[in-house]
Amino acid sequence: MPLRSNLMRLAIKFVLAALFLAAAPASAHDDEHDGRRMVFPRTASGQLILPVDLHTHSVFSDGSVWPNIRVQEAERDGLAAMAVTEHLEYQPHAADIPHRDRNRSHAIATEAAAGKQLLVINGAEITRSIPPGHVNAVFVTDANALRTRDAEAAIRIANTQGAFVFWNHPYWTAQTPDGVARLLPLHERLIAADQLHGVEVANGADYSEAALQIALDKNLAIIGTSDIHELVDWDYDVANGGHRTVTLVIARDGSAGAIRDALRARQTVAWYKGLVIGRPEQVTEVVRAALTMKVNGLVENSRLVRVTIQNASSVAFTLKAAAPHMIYNSGDLFTVPAHGQIELHLSGGVEPGTVALAVEIVNSVIAPDRTLSLTLPGVP
Repeated sequence: MPLRSNLMRLAIKFVLAALFLAAAPASAHDDEHDGRRMVFPRTASGQLILPVDLHTHSVFSDGSVWPNIRVQEAERDGLAAMAVTEHLEYQPHAADIPHRDRNRSHAIATEAAAGKQLLVINGAEITRSIPPGHVNAVFVTDANALRTRDAEAAIRIANTQGAFVFWNHPYWTAQTPDGVARLLPLHERLIAADQLHGVEVANGADYSEAALQIALDKNLAIIGTSDIHELVDWDYDVANGGHRTVTLVIARDGSAGAIRDALRARQTVAWYKGLVIGRPEQVTEVVRAALTMKVNGLVENSRLVRVTIQNASSVAFTLKAAAPHMIYNSGDLFTVPAHGQIELHLSGGVEPGTVALAVEIVNSVIAPDRTLSLTLPGVP
């Protein structure tokens, strides 16, 4: 009889525990630092750093999911905005999904995003052979109007709608077999006429130094996109810490107008496989917003200075310390985890009130074969 009573009490406790867990806030996706959500602090000037994906596909072109799934993925990733950019000329599911209206995918995604903190941008992919290759136009008002035989005319129409236009994967081997991005006369003409505003330097799993050099030489926005067709979780191995390729847009706020203005102003950094890729000014803004170095006084019974480098962003930054300080409890190469911190002990007899640490941001790219270097000032 006591055994039966004990079993009853255990059963009641189990049921109550299950009810408590069911009622508790679910938290992996509610927590903004759950490891998946892309979260960045404001810059020193108060600007927002917004993760944005400007190249996505659904079953309305050659993707494998309904547009609402793209919205759900974007929300889980913490994106501020995503663009729906179906191919205008390539519709392999047309026999199963009637969609003469090229705005339909955007309309479905917009409805799915109602009430969410996600901006869904109308766009289209102008899908042509080289030149110009594939070109995305985002912030279009009517994708149907871009269905013309002449690619240059389609780009011109997109511009009349106020679109931001960028060159997709200019190094794609299906169109450029050697994988090297090159400007052709049509691209030069579009850039000179302010009809082409950006270029993908990172697309999905691929990155091109040649495309980055084109962006730098021609003052184009540096863009990174997922170009997602399948599931984000599969393509980017999110369960094991992967992240989709995105553009970090430095903007005054999260409105469509502010994001478009920031893109046109080249206020962008591509985040690709843990690398932050962009012009020195924009990469510096992202790094300085993310990293702060707190000085915690001396290590007991020594002249070593204890500092904590804190990271308020979703990028894990790998740093290489430079002279004059030596790191007593670590090598000069170390990683500050995303939304984490690392404690270092600095030798050399420096006074706590004068600490500043010169570092190279190893996982940054500010030009082909160039990384960003800066100094982290110590704060009390």
